[in-house]
Amino acid sequence: MIRVFILILFLFNSDYIISQLNPQSKKVTNTFFQDFEEIQAVTPGLKKKKGFTNYEELVSFLDKFSIKYPEKVKIKYIGESQKGKKIPILYLSDNNESKNKLKVWLQGGLHGDEPASTESLLYTLHMLLEDKNYLHLTQKLDIAILPMANIDGFIKNKRYAANSLDLNRDHTKLMAIETQVIKREFAEFDPHVALDFHEYRPYRKDFAQLSSFGIASIYDLMFLHSGNLNVPKNIRTIVDTLFVKNAKVELDSLGLTNRHYMKSDKILGEIQFSTGSNTARSSSNFFALSGSYATLFEIRGVGIGKTSFKRRVGSGFSVATSFLQTAYDNIDFLLDELDLANKHSENIVVTSERSVYSDTILAIDLESNQIIKLPIIMRDAKKSKPILERSRPVFYALKSNNLNVIKKIDNLGIEKIEIKSDTIIQVEKYLVVNFKNDFKPYEKMKMQEVQTEIINDKIKFTEGDVLIPLEQKKSNLIVELMEPEAPNSFISFGIMKTNLEDILTVYRINN
Repeated sequence: MIRVFILILFLFNSDYIISQLNPQSKKVTNTFFQDFEEIQAVTPGLKKKKGFTNYEELVSFLDKFSIKYPEKVKIKYIGESQKGKKIPILYLSDNNESKNKLKVWLQGGLHGDEPASTESLLYTLHMLLEDKNYLHLTQKLDIAILPMANIDGFIKNKRYAANSLDLNRDHTKLMAIETQVIKREFAEFDPHVALDFHEYRPYRKDFAQLSSFGIASIYDLMFLHSGNLNVPKNIRTIVDTLFVKNAKVELDSLGLTNRHYMKSDKILGEIQFSTGSNTARSSSNFFALSGSYATLFEIRGVGIGKTSFKRRVGSGFSVATSFLQTAYDNIDFLLDELDLANKHSENIVVTSERSVYSDTILAIDLESNQIIKLPIIMRDAKKSKPILERSRPVFYALKSNNLNVIKKIDNLGIEKIEIKSDTIIQVEKYLVVNFKNDFKPYEKMKMQEVQTEIINDKIKFTEGDVLIPLEQKKSNLIVELMEPEAPNSFISFGIMKTNLEDILTVYRINN
């Protein structure tokens, strides 16, 4: 028993070993994760006994449908990866003239070691075009499918892009070329619903320290949708009580265990869990702050090879088609609620904190091979509380020397107004009264933490300076980027350098 325990600890604590060996026993697989034989072997990865869909197979698979259904399918290459691979996106539409069509964005493969995310979308594509039960969806929905966002990482079965950046932490700092081209395409498509497919690791290092002999995650799929308090409450509520609720009913009917997303962290030496997310570093928040109904899906799969692969693909396919059907059934309601959300004028929540409480989760006890209820401490982003709030300005203004920031704003599809001649405007300035930057680099960024005071003043603006109106769909994303103390702001990321007692070159305008 001691030898076995040491081996499990070794597996949990070696990323290299985990990437080479499957830590999941056949006993666990047979008891809890039997495969879905009803999932058809219609995609390249599902046809193989070993390995997953490679880049050449992906392109061939997409080309097949664009040739077979030229009136319904359009393939587009939106740019190249860092290693020169063309990034494909597929658009599905019946091209009717209905004004009330909803646009839905589905992406996968943002992390290169999460193959079921890509395969789920390829399977969904096949079913949308070939199965009579789903052909109706494109009558009312225009669908964009980006199946392999991180091609270089996918080829090497590595999480990160070629420059070692995590593309799911790059949504607003835009340091990777893949992020830049994907965000331009996303802004041009301007979806009403945006979904991101991932896989998660069910055998984490700290799981070996829980229960008597270690645990593994039991959940086939977890939902991560926005807890950001700048996302209008009606949008957050609709995602949770309509989209996710319907998808959970579908998963339950298939015997697929599910819950809101959670992960473990060590805090002051104690293993605690966190659920939800509230910064725009994650796609679910970026999408929601951009004015979309948004969810990220975490399928149980990283590190277990091709174990239960049909089950994993079935999980992704089930939630994809559930969300599409929910969108199809509720178009008028969803459009009306988005219009309402775009008109909201609540205060900005600059910083917030998670609620912390005792909870229990389900887990697989590795000693007994049974499901247990595990008492834990939960840190909940979906129940966040505001710490710092400010009134919502009419405009933000940037001086022209912030060229890098202005380029990023353009890349994100944020509307701006260029000042054409000298003008003096009453503004609120930010004075940095506390400053800290002695952090370890984060995603190759030199992070900054500031506290500011607001000062009223008149500022002269000249040609090349820009105004950013808050009366636009992406207004909630704008405030996340511009308010200096926000954890995802251009100031916090160190994109706009500053120091103690500096006056920042971003301003608030109230009329």
